[in-house]
Amino acid sequence: MAEKNVTGYSTIQIVLHWLIVAAVLFQLIFGESMTNVVEALEEGNAPGAADLQLSSAHLWVGIAILFMLAIRLAIRVFTGAPEVIGAPGLATLAATAMHWLFYALLVIVPVTGLLAKYVGDPWGDIHTIGKPVFIVLIVLHAAAALYHHFVLKDETLVRMIRPRNS
Repeated sequence: MAEKNVTGYSTIQIVLHWLIVAAVLFQLIFGESMTNVVEALEEGNAPGAADLQLSSAHLWVGIAILFMLAIRLAIRVFTGAPEVIGAPGLATLAATAMHWLFYALLVIVPVTGLLAKYVGDPWGDIHTIGKPVFIVLIVLHAAAALYHHFVLKDETLVRMIRPRNS
């Protein structure tokens, strides 16, 4: 199924990575609008127009994340992903765990958001936990990429910017 000795990511893998990054950042920045709408409705108030627009966008961007992730995972299954650069052991285990935790969150958070909207509690509370977890993972992921680039001076970051020759 997946190719052996993959040296980098394909153009589509890179594009999907950065589109998902942009979508997740949008969700983290504007996601509170959904909470504002829910709270306004629970209090018997009319939600603001901006909150209504942003909450609708939050819903659709979450669905888009699920679709982009499905495509990205299918590509990974069929074409593979490059090996983790660096010494084997704990660092490789941490990098692999971080990637799969991201994939899990990119499924769990949108699904619990949909369940919160269409089923109700306790899904909203579970969905809300995703935000701080995402923020911590993003900071660790970015720090690791920058560490690889500026300290180890390897190709880890570059290969998520420049597609492999295939």
